[in-house]
Amino acid sequence: MDHPAVNPLSTRHPDLMSAGETALVVVDVQEKLVPVIPNYHALIWQIRRLVDAARLVENPVIATEQYPQGLGPTVSILSESLPQAFEKKCFSAIECLEPFRELREKDIFRILLTGIEAHVCIQQTALDLQTMGFRVYVAVDAVSSRHKLDYEWALRRMESSGVILTTAEAVLFEWCQSAAAPAWKAGIRDLVRENAPESD
Repeated sequence: MDHPAVNPLSTRHPDLMSAGETALVVVDVQEKLVPVIPNYHALIWQIRRLVDAARLVENPVIATEQYPQGLGPTVSILSESLPQAFEKKCFSAIECLEPFRELREKDIFRILLTGIEAHVCIQQTALDLQTMGFRVYVAVDAVSSRHKLDYEWALRRMESSGVILTTAEAVLFEWCQSAAAPAWKAGIRDLVRENAPESD
């Protein structure tokens, strides 16, 4: 007896992200914060790849800046590809409530967080977004902190609270789903092939 073929894209796990239904949030990657982050060149590279990929798969992108008058603007290598950043003084990015309301109105309930610092703005934003009903993801190689201990415990705390941890490259493949996807051929394949910068 013949069985109907199963479409693998219709049976995806509910925790997998897809094109068009995941928002990327870039938190506080600012000129005066970045130099104190270990291996910051690699961090910025990973975030830039995710920004480029989000544009290719048409995922919304949001950027925030913590008190830019004092900490400076988003680093230029990222700001060139980002929308206008929302300014904030609270550590949690949900102070910038409007873009998150807009995501809910568009039925987008998955958010991938990147940026700094993992134990401050990323962690507080992740937990607050969960309270708002979002499914929150963190790319562990696209977030960082000044100190290793703070970074490691922030990841442990977020994961224990239900945040899904992943990596930037895993996200690139997840958003595409298939090597036949137009976005794969349009540029995500090239992002995957890029060489990481050497460690600081």
